[in-house]
Amino acid sequence: MEKILVIDDDEAFCRTLSRSLERHMLKAFVAHDAGEALASAKEHEPDKVVLDLRLGDDSGIQLIQPLLKVVPGVQIVVLTGFASLTTAVQAIKLGAINYLAKPVNVQSILKAFEEAPPEERGDDSADFSPTPLKQLEWEHIQRVLEENDGNISSTARQLGMHRRTLQRKLQKRPKLN
Repeated sequence: MEKILVIDDDEAFCRTLSRSLERHMLKAFVAHDAGEALASAKEHEPDKVVLDLRLGDDSGIQLIQPLLKVVPGVQIVVLTGFASLTTAVQAIKLGAINYLAKPVNVQSILKAFEEAPPEERGDDSADFSPTPLKQLEWEHIQRVLEENDGNISSTARQLGMHRRTLQRKLQKRPKLN
């Protein structure tokens, strides 16, 4: 039976996902922070890891290489509620095999372990469509706005744009495909 380690600071999400993974004949273990994750990886030597990009105040990306050192060859899929091209590329470069945006279901996670991202396949897969630039910009603005507790002026300064320009962009939410 394959072993999978779920690393996420959301305990309810971990419980739900681990139960679903066990229904798919995987032995699931959970961890909620970096220290717990590395200890669990050493103890259980999982075949696969589902890693959240944000672990409280820590970054899941910084955990990829230590996990690969503890368990060489482990497959890591990164999950995030704040998807961006930058973090996706960074995660893949550090050794993750795939990157998924939340919300996500167990079938999508299992499929992510089965297929490498298009960059690693070396083809222009017909089923791969990059996130539109306007959508990426919208998500980035929303993330920075959240980091600034909704303060438009601080967000505009951090993004290097005029406050009114930011307000116009916020009024024009892009259509999702």
